[in-house]
Amino acid sequence: MGRLNFLHHPYAFILAFTVILMSMEATTTTTVEDRQVYIVYLGSLPKGEFSPMSQHLSVLDEVLQGSSSTEALVRSYQRSFNGFVARLTEKEREKLANKEGVVSVFPNRIYKPQTTRSWDFMGLSETHQPKPAFESDVIIGMLDTGIWPESQSFSDKGFGPPPKKWKGVCSGGQNFTCNKKIIGARIYNPQDHFDTSVRDLDGHGTHTASIAAGNNVKNVSLHGFAGGKARGGVPSARIAVYKVCFPEGCSGADILAAYDDAISDGVDIISISLGFDEVIVLDQDPIAIGAFHAMAGGVLTVQSAGNAGPRVFSVNSIAPWIITVAASTIDRKIIDRVVLGNGTALTGRSFNYHPSNGTMYPLIYGGAASIARKCNHFLEKACSADCLNVTAVKGKILLCDSAWGDEGALKFGAAGTIILDNGETKVVPIPTTTLGDEGLKIARSYFNSTKKPTAKILKSETVKDFSAPVAATFSSRGPNSLIPEIMKPDISAPGVDILAAFSPVPILPDNKSVDYNILSGTSMSCPHVAGVGAYIKSFHPTWSPSAVRSALMTTARPMNDSASQHGTLSFGAGHLDPVKAVSPGLVYETSKDDYIQMLCNIGYNTTTVRQISGDNSTCPKGKKSSPKDLNYPTMTVYVKQLRPFRVEFPRTVTNVGPSNSTYKAEVVAGKHPRMKVEVNPPTISFKKEMEKKSFVVTVTGKGMTMAKPVESASLVWSDGTHSVRSPIFVYTDMLIDF
Repeated sequence: MGRLNFLHHPYAFILAFTVILMSMEATTTTTVEDRQVYIVYLGSLPKGEFSPMSQHLSVLDEVLQGSSSTEALVRSYQRSFNGFVARLTEKEREKLANKEGVVSVFPNRIYKPQTTRSWDFMGLSETHQPKPAFESDVIIGMLDTGIWPESQSFSDKGFGPPPKKWKGVCSGGQNFTCNKKIIGARIYNPQDHFDTSVRDLDGHGTHTASIAAGNNVKNVSLHGFAGGKARGGVPSARIAVYKVCFPEGCSGADILAAYDDAISDGVDIISISLGFDEVIVLDQDPIAIGAFHAMAGGVLTVQSAGNAGPRVFSVNSIAPWIITVAASTIDRKIIDRVVLGNGTALTGRSFNYHPSNGTMYPLIYGGAASIARKCNHFLEKACSADCLNVTAVKGKILLCDSAWGDEGALKFGAAGTIILDNGETKVVPIPTTTLGDEGLKIARSYFNSTKKPTAKILKSETVKDFSAPVAATFSSRGPNSLIPEIMKPDISAPGVDILAAFSPVPILPDNKSVDYNILSGTSMSCPHVAGVGAYIKSFHPTWSPSAVRSALMTTARPMNDSASQHGTLSFGAGHLDPVKAVSPGLVYETSKDDYIQMLCNIGYNTTTVRQISGDNSTCPKGKKSSPKDLNYPTMTVYVKQLRPFRVEFPRTVTNVGPSNSTYKAEVVAGKHPRMKVEVNPPTISFKKEMEKKSFVVTVTGKGMTMAKPVESASLVWSDGTHSVRSPIFVYTDMLIDF
């Protein structure tokens, strides 16, 4: 993931991009090289008789210079929303962007993937009240690198025909066949691309799909680690695959095309473990645009938060109609140990399945193993492969200050390597361990204290991690840099060392291919939430996307603020709880009209919101309300430093539990809260199911400081059976740690 610059204030975030055109002499013609691919978003499909293709060609004819509309048009979106992709010059783009009826015109950016035991850890065991007959009617749409259909995780043994609501196709390309488990497949790459099949050549899409909805498969492991049964959250659910990612990345135009199809095909949940390097404004983000129309069509989008942590403001999935997922640990931890020559044992982690036979090897530090004066000190200590002296490295254990020093160690015949722990466990063909900053400091101190330093790296072992769940270091943190009043990420789920199905095509660093692999990333946590969303839909097929999101968030388990860097900014509402999510008691429902109102509140005008919504929505004149008033399951506000504040959050809940129930409000806060929370009324009663009740949460405080910029509490509504928890966040300016 890319890096954001320092933000003095959340509203100060400005997305800038530069389109560089080749310099050329003045001429009356325009060559293909002058044109770039742009996405032209026109909003919702008009009602009644309408030909999108004719409109798109007509619009292009009005702005093109030196090219025909049929040559410039790349793709039309016409099934679930209105828009097209075209090759345009900068002047044509400007002219098109200013035309009436055009919401936005933006570059075709390239997104990228954000790269078992986890279900038992969350309490969703195999025996926990499964409903296979209903699960088999739920369809999860996976927008990813494809899928490996022959994997046991996707066998269709015992499956009946696809659900009647399914309207999609199996258009998987060369050498690809669907079955009763994988019921749909589409590919979106250009025709001249060598990859012409939905078959997964990367492994990422196979891994994420099996986490969400893979079958129960016994006796799987990675080289003996994490052995057991691999299964998805809803093993009986169907999968529809939309291949939008290729070696060069994932095209925004292809992502939007996949949304256009998936919504009309009839999927219930969309899982997308992809992201861009920076935050993008809503009407130029293909994922946000596609997810909005999916929401309007009753489909919930689940997206990974990103892997740019632990910096604050690093989360890049910020749309409120998407549920954004952070990554956290599970209670299984794969560790290994390095023993220094003085007997000191340091605990690290990686997948070491190489027998060490207890042999001690000479230890060499990257700073002492580099070619003199070839590189700067930073690259030398990091063990950059371009800096290393092969004679100094060969046959020794290489100690590095970076997470990628193993590359040079492998290249130059090292006996092993000790590198920095960046939160991701590695498979390396030589003995390797990763240590935190303190561990590396001890190892460096030992190296500098003796003339003949030695070390040995032991074989990895699996241990119980009693501290779990803890937010992964790499997981992107909030707050939301575009809409400060909507806290992101929304929820956390397992994303560290997750065993799941894999494609046998990629060759791992140890020169082997595998059918099941262990990966880490918010890419892995995202399909966990998608799977639970599908699990909820199997019990409540008529629930709206916002009701499902609310159930996921308000039943999440609280996490320990002090155990995760930046605390609540790293995990949102807490850790996913699949069992409780099925019966939340109350839900915060948010309609399309509510989101349209929020768009008005952040600066969109009536003309634009009508194009997006496809109806007669109107932005109110005069003073606007705040995005904090959106009926969201969390309550968030940015306040200025050292100034007293008083903030009101109006909210409405819908009873999805028993009739004749009464809920009482409780505020849960830390030992020394810097804010006061009041709820009015403190008690709400319901006489029937689906009845709605409103209340106001008032938060007051004397002021916030940069020394401690975040304060949180929780509102919990309880009827004695259900606990409906809504986190409350107040924050002020904070420094971004690079």
